[in-house]
Amino acid sequence: MIPIQNIFHMLAYAFKILKSQGYRNLSQESFSNISDLMAAIIIKGVSSQIKQGLRRDYIDITKTSSSVRGKLDVTKSVKYRTLNNKQTICTYDDFSTNIKMNQILKTTMNILASQDIERKRKKELYKLLMYFQNVDFLEPNKICWNFRYDRNNQTYQMLMNICYLIIKGMLIKQQIGNLKVRDFIDEQRMSSLYERFIFEYYKKEFPNLRVSAPYIRWNLDDDFQELLPTMKSDIVLSNGEKTLIIDAKYYKKSTQEYYDAKTLHSHNLYQIFTYVKNYDIESKGDVMGLLLYAKTQDDYVLNHFYKMSGNEIAAKTLDLNCEFSEIQVQLNGIIKEIFL
Repeated sequence: MIPIQNIFHMLAYAFKILKSQGYRNLSQESFSNISDLMAAIIIKGVSSQIKQGLRRDYIDITKTSSSVRGKLDVTKSVKYRTLNNKQTICTYDDFSTNIKMNQILKTTMNILASQDIERKRKKELYKLLMYFQNVDFLEPNKICWNFRYDRNNQTYQMLMNICYLIIKGMLIKQQIGNLKVRDFIDEQRMSSLYERFIFEYYKKEFPNLRVSAPYIRWNLDDDFQELLPTMKSDIVLSNGEKTLIIDAKYYKKSTQEYYDAKTLHSHNLYQIFTYVKNYDIESKGDVMGLLLYAKTQDDYVLNHFYKMSGNEIAAKTLDLNCEFSEIQVQLNGIIKEIFL
């Protein structure tokens, strides 16, 4: 199991705002479980947003009324016979906090408040929910997560990302009318967090390196590329002379077994080899590949280097079940090994 405090540090790099003064003291707190950690982050973020003001926008309201307001909907008024009761159905604009982002915040806080978290955080969540009395709840599994951010709503971006991780990662299921949590942060969500953490760590801690995640072009003899799949890298590090392509992998086990023999995941090795050979267009051998597996439940430690067709391919494990300072030493060691 990854220590909860390390989850916070990973989130802090992935969502850079968590390293700001407002959240920094959370790194010193202890949490009983991951739900407790997420509740603390949401409390900080929503409290800050409330001080700035919950975002409002114009939304369409359709309502039966004894007086005309906005646009009269004659068709619906006739259909539902509201005119018999001297009422009409009208549609009008209302400048309201009942917008999708606030609905997601309210839904997420309500879910967290029902989980096994510290009592003080439950109280804080319920206090914050009072500011959302005019905001509707959403069905968690029906939320559309497509947003466009601009200067008016950019303060919500990190909060929406955290809410997405909570709602999608908790694998919520309905049981006898109650929301139950089967598991927090499934392998797919942790894989995305793990990849983003490594990317942002190197970008922050090694400004002398160019850190990117480009699409890698096929090194073709002609321009015909119909039906060829795209090659999207996880992390590419370069100092202008050498390039390291990192494929971040988060599995329960970093190796596969066949007749009791351990081997690297074959599709991972094929993938990183393809990336390296197509990136190294001039075949100089200055492009290296690294399969960086998260060491979670598996005790097997990878530290293997291979020379393949003029390029180096390595497979390593990054131990996440230790003090975060040790994780930093491991990540820094990769840079020293390759670039220094």
